[in-house]
Amino acid sequence: MEWFEALILGIIQGLTEYLPVSSSGHLAIGAYFFGLNGEENLTFTVLVHIATVLSTVVVLWREIVWILTDLIRFKWNDGTKYTVNIIISMIPIAIVGLLFKDRVEAIFGSGLNVVGICLLVTAALLAFSYWAKPRQREHISPLHAFIIGIAQAVAVLPGLSRSGSTIATGLLLGNKKERLAQFSFLMVIPPILGEALLDVKDIAEQGVGHAMAGLSPLSLAVGFLAAFTCGCLACRWMINIVKRGKLIWFALYCAIVGAVALVL
Repeated sequence: MEWFEALILGIIQGLTEYLPVSSSGHLAIGAYFFGLNGEENLTFTVLVHIATVLSTVVVLWREIVWILTDLIRFKWNDGTKYTVNIIISMIPIAIVGLLFKDRVEAIFGSGLNVVGICLLVTAALLAFSYWAKPRQREHISPLHAFIIGIAQAVAVLPGLSRSGSTIATGLLLGNKKERLAQFSFLMVIPPILGEALLDVKDIAEQGVGHAMAGLSPLSLAVGFLAAFTCGCLACRWMINIVKRGKLIWFALYCAIVGAVALVL
């Protein structure tokens, strides 16, 4: 992977991780055009996902500090309830990660058919959540947190947007827009870090040389910085977009890109 390829893919990851258009799907399309193999693409994908997690921490640091401050008080307060909801939302993705990790990774190298179909599903989900008008709820309940977690687990498929699936599911359940974007972005931090630990374990077993084949330190650094910088910008932008309820345009975009992926 050349450094300019890493730059482009890092920008794609940083922007599309938060926008409801599927970062994994766009990375798969980018890898298709650059001719990257599955192992090389997977290692790079893990790195840039970690970069976007760090961008979430930077943008939402006030909310993270609030949660941690409430936790250390050891009382049943708003921060503790929020943490419990995040833990509940992690259950589905933890099951998928522990039991089906190898199968999911195999899908990423299976071509663009799955990407195209999942992008069309993302488009339909975003469109449906835009037109549906359920009764608004003040707080995200544990049951809704679990259902949103199921949406996140299903969204491991390339082309099915994680942020789009979780936010659209939350909107369909009637949760307030103002709370959904932040919850969607915070709930992904533990699973991605957990996935990174599992991948480090695999790298240690297979050998660093095998996992890093075709990846130079310059390419990794460029991709990481590009994903982190663009992630910070996209995270702030997406929170404002959700508040204004303008997700229908992303549905149209996903439909077009999904159709292109199927043609390719």
